[in-house]
Amino acid sequence: MPVAFDLDAALFEWSGNAAWHFVSVPEPMSDEIAARMEGFTRGFGSVRVHVRIGGSEWATSVFPDSKTGCYLLPVKKAVRQAEGLTAGSTARVHLELAEVRT
Repeated sequence: MPVAFDLDAALFEWSGNAAWHFVSVPEPMSDEIAARMEGFTRGFGSVRVHVRIGGSEWATSVFPDSKTGCYLLPVKKAVRQAEGLTAGSTARVHLELAEVRT
């Protein structure tokens, strides 16, 4: 059975050298993802996921943010454009773990 989460989250632009945009997975959901995937994460602690925002669906990974303790979901430019999202917009996100550890 898939492990999935639905959330509303504000899109923000990363303040680094590149124009990456993310949404932050709330702490309780991030904690559950971390617990389910403990010992089975990929590089940088990433977790593979399938995502849907509006009519856009794609596969990517969420990455742990050491400052907040939450996972960050990158939202690529094509999705932002297709869904009319800009920094500060709220997105309705359906996030499903690609590999589930029970």
